[in-house]
Amino acid sequence: MPSPAIENLVAQLTRLPSIGQRTARRLAFHLLQVPKEEAIALAEAIVDVKERVHFCAECGNLTEEELCSICLDQRRDRHLLCVVEQPVDVVSLERTHEFRGLYHVLGGALSPLDGVEPRDLRIADLLRRIDAGGVEEVVIATNPNMTGEATASYIADQLRGRARVTRLASGLPVGGDLEYADEVTLGRALEGRREM
Repeated sequence: MPSPAIENLVAQLTRLPSIGQRTARRLAFHLLQVPKEEAIALAEAIVDVKERVHFCAECGNLTEEELCSICLDQRRDRHLLCVVEQPVDVVSLERTHEFRGLYHVLGGALSPLDGVEPRDLRIADLLRRIDAGGVEEVVIATNPNMTGEATASYIADQLRGRARVTRLASGLPVGGDLEYADEVTLGRALEGRREM
C-alpha cells in the first residue's frame, strides 16, 4: 500500500489532461527515482510559470509582459485577425510560418451543456477590437468539432457587416486514405476543393 504522500501525488497528476491513473502512478514513481534536485527543479518550474505567465491584455495569448511578442511585432499584418480557442492554438498556427496577422484567443468554446456561454469567453473583447477599426478580415480557427463549429457560427453572426469573416479549410489530412475518412471530413474536403 503506497504512502498517503504518493497517493496525493498520483491524485494531483490525474488532474492533468490525458493522464490516467496508470500513467500518473508511473510518473509518481519516476519522480521518486530521480535525484531530488530534478524533482525540485520541476516543482520550481511549475511555481515559476504560475507566478510569471499571464494573458496578454490585447489578444489573450500567454506572455510574461503586458502584451505578447506577437501583438508587439510591428511587422505583423494588423488588418488580419485569427480567432482561436486557446493559447496552444496560437503555437500550432505559428509553427506553420504561414499566418502573419494578429490573434485573438477566446479562452474556450461555446458549450451550453457545460455552462459556457458568450459572456464566459472573450467575444466582447473581440467585438471591441473589430469596432476600434483596422481589422479587415477575421479568420475563425476554432476546432472543427461541435463546440468549435457553434462558436464559429456565433462569432460569424456577430461580425456580419463589421469585417470579412473566413473559416479555416477542413478536410483530408496529408497522407490520409479516403477509405478511412469519415463522411463529414470527406464532405468538407469536397466542399473546400480548389483549382489545380
